[in-house]
Amino acid sequence: MYVFETQIRVRYGETDQMGYVYYGNYPLYYEVARTEMLRSLGLSYKQMEAEGILLPVRSLNVCYLGAAHYDDLLTVKVILKELPAIRIRFFYEIYNELSILLNTGETELVFVNTVTRKPKKAPASLLAELKPYF
Repeated sequence: MYVFETQIRVRYGETDQMGYVYYGNYPLYYEVARTEMLRSLGLSYKQMEAEGILLPVRSLNVCYLGAAHYDDLLTVKVILKELPAIRIRFFYEIYNELSILLNTGETELVFVNTVTRKPKKAPASLLAELKPYF
């Protein structure tokens, strides 16, 4: 299992009239964490795209457990429970500064060939970085 954490400070524009983080922003937090997780492994979306790989989202699930507010420092945990093959599944947990779990989620992305738009296997570079954790 591979676990990565990053922090995000809630900006004013991410909140709604009630002062809570707008529900549609949580998937954006997932994307930030996912991108930083790849960087932590020495990879990037930009690099994969240059190698002819796209990663469209196949599914998204979100569970709201509590509310985040303006200026909260959130910890976003990204968890990979299995080595990717053609698909890669990310699990997320978002905590506030008091370590209260506010949100959980899951996304499934598919490795796709840029030219053919057909699914393909996960890149060897990604698998090489992840194998020691599984």
